[in-house]
Amino acid sequence: MSTRSVDHPLQPGDRVPNVVLDAISREGKIALDDFRGRSPLLIGLFRGLHCPFCRRHIAAMAYLNPTLREKGVQSLAVVNTPVERARLYFRYHPIPDLHAASDPVRASHQAFGLREIGIDALMAIRIDLPGELPEPMGVRAMDEFLNEKEGYRMTEADQQMMTADHGQLVGQFLIDREGIVRWSSTEVLEPGLQTYKAPNSQELISVASQVAL
Repeated sequence: MSTRSVDHPLQPGDRVPNVVLDAISREGKIALDDFRGRSPLLIGLFRGLHCPFCRRHIAAMAYLNPTLREKGVQSLAVVNTPVERARLYFRYHPIPDLHAASDPVRASHQAFGLREIGIDALMAIRIDLPGELPEPMGVRAMDEFLNEKEGYRMTEADQQMMTADHGQLVGQFLIDREGIVRWSSTEVLEPGLQTYKAPNSQELISVASQVAL
């Protein structure tokens, strides 16, 4: 795996590194270089499947995938979940035609400049989501509440990833055929600042139409 760590999220105009990951949706590996020179790529870098909002973001990617594929854009969802656990989850929650990869060591997040905010900062955050939560909650309590509400059964692998999650930020990047970032949407893990919000789909599709030309 050839990666480099950067101290800020990649921005439009930046060249992305090659990253090689375990494929979830099939056997073998997925490398970003597989898409270079062939098609633009929307890559979503998420926390593990233990994160309820990450599961929702993946579902949103799957929903947009047919529209993006019509424009010639491929999509890849990356999760910080061990590959066997991820394959089990997607066996019961299929994502047709959406590439997926496992990255439990967060190499792709580091390569794209998505940092961890640290355990102390994570524990200090209180999230207020009316309609989702009965009251403002800490991040870990919120995850546990929503996982129970949605019927997500935590496994030992999930627990290990949750324990290792020190506020890993997430993001989505649209990369052109030459491996250059053309659009990005990254999380700010603070109350009221893009916390857990999905990207603007209309903006994404508009940029994808230009990138695919």
